[in-house]
Amino acid sequence: MRTKLIVIMMFFTCIMFPQKQKNGTIYKEHPAITMVENMQQAFVAGDTIKVAGYLADDFKAFNGMNSNPDAKGTNKQQFVSSVKGWKNNIDYFSISRTKGAYPDAIEYDNDSGFWVQTWDQIKGVHKNTGVKIDMPMHRLYLVNKDNKISRIVTYDDASVWSEMRDAFNPRKNGIIYNQHENINTVRKMVVALEHGDADKAFSYFTDNAGFTNLDMPQGESNTLAQEKASFKAMLKDWTIDSIDVVGFPDYLEYESPKLKIVMSWWDARLTRKSDGKKVTLPLHLVHYINDDGKITSEIGYYTMSTLK
Repeated sequence: MRTKLIVIMMFFTCIMFPQKQKNGTIYKEHPAITMVENMQQAFVAGDTIKVAGYLADDFKAFNGMNSNPDAKGTNKQQFVSSVKGWKNNIDYFSISRTKGAYPDAIEYDNDSGFWVQTWDQIKGVHKNTGVKIDMPMHRLYLVNKDNKISRIVTYDDASVWSEMRDAFNPRKNGIIYNQHENINTVRKMVVALEHGDADKAFSYFTDNAGFTNLDMPQGESNTLAQEKASFKAMLKDWTIDSIDVVGFPDYLEYESPKLKIVMSWWDARLTRKSDGKKVTLPLHLVHYINDDGKITSEIGYYTMSTLK
């Protein structure tokens, strides 16, 4: 029985602690890392001669997010030609280490050369479209025995490049109305506020509506009950003389994403009860509307500091 227990214990020990086998060495600092980062900066500078000097003749670059098994990659000539494209089309171009990260050089025991892994932030602005590039980029560089880069595999945010391509062609993304039932909803809500009718004004909102304005820290919002209480508190010190529309409201019905938004501009004319001081408070309001015609959230571009 004792022998069986020992065998069983040894069996579970083998499962819990499998054999480990070292397959190379990882370097935090290495000439291959220096060479890779020098190539990156030559790329940023638009120096095609320097970039070409860092690449092996059989060089290939691949998109790590491309699932096509027949992808041929980008050869040395094509990659070097792209250097000019970046230089000519991207302003404020930079590639730098992601904050808190650093490259690794991995030397595998199979004598395949060095793999350098980088975690960088790539930044720039496309000259023609104004599309901003500011994203993390992860790359794998295979450095051969001749200290030349023979492979690059890039992982980045493909949506940025899609946005850049799309920006070349005008495309409608919905309809703008200057008269619509959803505009009428906002008008009726504002008129109710003008007359101090908090119950009616806030009846146009959903129960879980959120409210923000310029006085609030980013990410914070008021609930319906909080906003209603705040409005009533303001009425104790101020009289609303009128709330006058500036220009006209716009109702935007977007296709992608599916959003319904009323944007409006107003001048709220107020009188302070304590001393008769008159103040005009400019308001820019953005209201999100659901399919039932109820307001789900309000973004107010105004500050109550005007009333102090």
